[in-house]
Amino acid sequence: MGFKTGNFPPVDPATFLQKPLRERLKALSLHWVEYGFGSPKMIPAIYVVKVLLLHVLAGTALATSTSGTAPFWEVAGWWNQPIVYQKLVLWTVFLEAAGLAGSWGPIAGKFKPMTGGILFWARPGTIRLRPWTWVPFTRGDRRTGFDVLLYLAFLGSLLAAIVLPGVRSASLTEALPGNTSGLVRPALLIAPIALYVLNGLRDKIVFLAARGEQYLPALVFFAALPFVDMIIAAKLLLCVVWIGAGVSKFGLHFTNVVPPMVSNSPCIPAKWIKRLHYRDFPRDIRPSKVATFMAHVGGTTVEIVTPLVLLFSTNHWLTLAGVVLMVVFHLFIFSTFPLAVPLEWNVLFGYLSVFLFLGFPAWQGYGVGDMSSPWLTAGIVAALVFFPVLGNLRPDLVSFLPSMRQYAGNWASALWVFAPGAEEKLNTLKHRPTKNQVDQLQAMGYPPEIAEITMQQTIAWRSMHSQGRGLFSVLLKNIPDLDRRTVREAEFGCNSLIGFNFGDGHLHDVGLINAVQSRIRFAPGEWIVVWVESQPIHRKVQRYQVIDAALGVVERGTWNVADAVNEQPWLPNGPIPLTVTWARDQAAPKHERMVG
Repeated sequence: MGFKTGNFPPVDPATFLQKPLRERLKALSLHWVEYGFGSPKMIPAIYVVKVLLLHVLAGTALATSTSGTAPFWEVAGWWNQPIVYQKLVLWTVFLEAAGLAGSWGPIAGKFKPMTGGILFWARPGTIRLRPWTWVPFTRGDRRTGFDVLLYLAFLGSLLAAIVLPGVRSASLTEALPGNTSGLVRPALLIAPIALYVLNGLRDKIVFLAARGEQYLPALVFFAALPFVDMIIAAKLLLCVVWIGAGVSKFGLHFTNVVPPMVSNSPCIPAKWIKRLHYRDFPRDIRPSKVATFMAHVGGTTVEIVTPLVLLFSTNHWLTLAGVVLMVVFHLFIFSTFPLAVPLEWNVLFGYLSVFLFLGFPAWQGYGVGDMSSPWLTAGIVAALVFFPVLGNLRPDLVSFLPSMRQYAGNWASALWVFAPGAEEKLNTLKHRPTKNQVDQLQAMGYPPEIAEITMQQTIAWRSMHSQGRGLFSVLLKNIPDLDRRTVREAEFGCNSLIGFNFGDGHLHDVGLINAVQSRIRFAPGEWIVVWVESQPIHRKVQRYQVIDAALGVVERGTWNVADAVNEQPWLPNGPIPLTVTWARDQAAPKHERMVG
């Protein structure tokens, strides 16, 4: 693998595409073990440059130059300044909301153009997905001029809070008598908070893209709490994010996430290290004991134990060790370039670890017990854990982002299946600023066969995760001519339709399918979707749906997660057992029957 040349799967393009689907999955998943996506090193280099220039340098330069602190190159003069911390959070929200941070570029399926976000959300007529149908004044799925105005106002309100100078705060002066830079004026945060909510009620895409589940509480703390309470509340928020993500890794899914993530890391070139994460490559590529250790010691344990240590430690060296561990943790995630590419998020959280726990340690009056009221502490904790608890019990009600299930492997997911030629209909979608990814690749100069195989690598990646084996099992049971159809990974496809996806299947559920169908009118059988909900923390099954774009949901059922994780990605033993709980053609809808 060179800087400009990738590592393409060792197949003959002309004959490979004629092979049965499971043979293609096997070849591509085995290739993934050693090379991941096989992207040239130029691709991760572009991301590193983007993060350094747009997030780190531009963010710190803007924050420091508008706050009266030391210039951005004198890190020692601003790293622990509260207003710089506030503005770096706001700058990250701005980049996320504009589509210039997470889910950006070719690793996220955005090839030409590399940006989704603002190209979609500042354009009337594009698809809008409201989170709840019962909210008044949100009817419809088309973005209106009013939606565009709300979105642009949100971006503008964030920039205003960033560029305007700080103001003195009595609570800050009491805690830090020598501080001269102040805090972001609380009144400037009212508009971003209100617009966060209004945009979210009209369109969950914008809210989730702006990572409202994490940054909206921070903005509320900035606006409403006195300084010491604000810092402690920010610590609680950070720890809930970490611990929630750690708890979500309990179960069988997460071990399957680590091997393909490590395999895709450009920072781990040694094939033997990648193979260590699989049981017996190439015969058995289920996760090895090494992968299990990395997942549940390097992942789950670190994310649960270390935040608790940081939250309650009053020892400098223990706190320093915890901060270093969390910074390394986020740098490791950054180094793997996961397909949602949340690089800015990881950089910011590394900085927040240092700022909050070393800049304002518990032994200097910033411990949990130092908040002005225990009732306020309890209320903040209850508010922060509400959606993670609900989302793990009822994942159908809450996106996996507010559920704090980042990287957990327990995702709502889907595969799209098109009859020959039917996928091209998506390119007729009006107001869409992109084309299908396979067409984007061809526009970049890829021959059609190479572009197609590149896109099929994404479904092989999905097959290496637990839900992928279940999804392919449902397809094999329901579509006899599957080998001649086009199969697409829905997370990637969704990106080209709405400008964003972060691994959340709720962004491409039946709501999106209906929105597209109302515009394009696929015939029955032309576009079939198999979609699965996340596994509730107290259940052993996942619930799936088969959706025909023209007919709606045609089948519902379940599979046991244990059956999915025990199979190879290419299903050499055939589909895993499925339980159909409802089918459109059944006389008794609630009757259950076994099909596997």
